[in-house]
Amino acid sequence: MIRRREFITLLGGAAAWPLAARAQQPAMPVIGYFSGRSPEAEAPIRVPFLKALEGSGFAVERNIAIEYRFAEGQDERLPVLAAELVRRQVAMLVATDRPSALAAKAATATIPIVFASGSDPVQSGLVASFNRPGGNATGVSIFTAELGPKRLGLLRELLPKPGTIAFVVSAHSGATPYQIQEMQAAAQVVGQPLLVVSAGTEEEVDKAFAIMAERNVVAILYGAALFFQVISERLVALAAHYRIPALYEWREFVTAGGLMSYSTDRNEVGREAGIYAGRILKGEKPADLPVVQSSRFEFVINLKTAKALDLDLPLHLLQHADEVIE
Repeated sequence: MIRRREFITLLGGAAAWPLAARAQQPAMPVIGYFSGRSPEAEAPIRVPFLKALEGSGFAVERNIAIEYRFAEGQDERLPVLAAELVRRQVAMLVATDRPSALAAKAATATIPIVFASGSDPVQSGLVASFNRPGGNATGVSIFTAELGPKRLGLLRELLPKPGTIAFVVSAHSGATPYQIQEMQAAAQVVGQPLLVVSAGTEEEVDKAFAIMAERNVVAILYGAALFFQVISERLVALAAHYRIPALYEWREFVTAGGLMSYSTDRNEVGREAGIYAGRILKGEKPADLPVVQSSRFEFVINLKTAKALDLDLPLHLLQHADEVIE
């Protein structure tokens, strides 16, 4: 016969068993996901990333957690955000633009990093080589600034008359000097007058449009910059107000009412990054995973915006568009 005191002791011990078992279970891995964009501007990459991650067997709140950080177009905040996530002892850092990737690499040499970088990751120091990254980072290499000359050609095909094209860049983007050099060289080859305008704040953007209107530019071409993605709706509204045709970096500008965009397919970028994140969580090392080169591009035209600007789009442009928004 079990005495009352012995029974209570046994019962208390049995109640503690599940708690002890839970304490011995490994903690849920945490991914530190950070970007120089805003949460809204990040969605085209984040959504396919999460979908691919789930396809690899990892779902948020089921067997992984994600800590998000967004710099809202202020690149100088990225080192601080990276340091926060490293102190959080995350299992992995996911950095979805060049400045974020560089901040992640500077913050840790041990935590695995999956990046999506818009510049050569070897030249940037993110990896030793495309095939054998050799360190704690791997990911997707994206064509961004390199597409400038192609965008210039598309914009010239659209214009009904010759004139000066404005090339708008951000003073805070590390890729700006390279982009200006590339664009000026491309414009010189075809004899295209080019006005380079720098705008790193919303106030400077307003001044830039006043300058472009005063100079009677016939079109606007935007350089690659996280800041522009954060204020995309403002840029589209200003172009409509001044009635200046513009070609943007990403399709989200066009769905917001912009005229045209030519870019890498960000759905592919997010998917590839999510696949690599899943493989690393399963035990593979970034050093052994070759950097993926983006291979899909999309040309998007907003026909409604073209009509509002009284533009008669050439048939061959419409035929080559991957998407026409009406």
